[in-house]
Amino acid sequence: MNFVQLDITAIKQSDSQNNAYVLLLNEADGERQLPIVIGWCEARSIAVALEDNEKLDRPLTHDLFKTLGDNFNIVVEKIVIHTLIEGIFHSSFYCKNGITNEIVAIDSRTSDAIAIAIRYGCPIYTYEDILSRAGIILTSGSSDETDYTELNLNEEEDKSANPKDLRNFNLNKLQKMLSIAIQEEDYEQASEIRDEINTRKSK
Repeated sequence: MNFVQLDITAIKQSDSQNNAYVLLLNEADGERQLPIVIGWCEARSIAVALEDNEKLDRPLTHDLFKTLGDNFNIVVEKIVIHTLIEGIFHSSFYCKNGITNEIVAIDSRTSDAIAIAIRYGCPIYTYEDILSRAGIILTSGSSDETDYTELNLNEEEDKSANPKDLRNFNLNKLQKMLSIAIQEEDYEQASEIRDEINTRKSK
């Protein structure tokens, strides 16, 4: 299967889950975005690495991983989001031993893999199959500018919201809701609707 390279576009706070964020990955040579829901800790780690303007007293877990890699001649060459099961993305990062040149793929949560990828400056890939199933087509007027400002790096925010039960809507209604969510740039809601549509089509 062919690789598709992804770039980080934005990190936005979830409107429906407490202490959750949506990481938006944009197709490098296209208009599709891949929204991935991640936790607050991972979102903060990713934002810190991207902005590189917050000085921490102690290293974060992903910084520690980078320090260990540097000291033992291990380089992360790429990240691959390789599987999508029931709305959950699975990834691996590929480590190369600088002495033996041996390359090992290590299974990882996608949020951790991306946080590590930023620190190594290595590319992020997925497969065309996953992007065609889970990607969202950007509409004209949607923002394509990198935006990390919606992430509060200093404290966790407690937002309570109860998402609608998508199982109560028919397929035509879901398709309309998906279009509206994309137009309003509510990528997390769009991701949930997309997953529900794909689940029904697979039955």
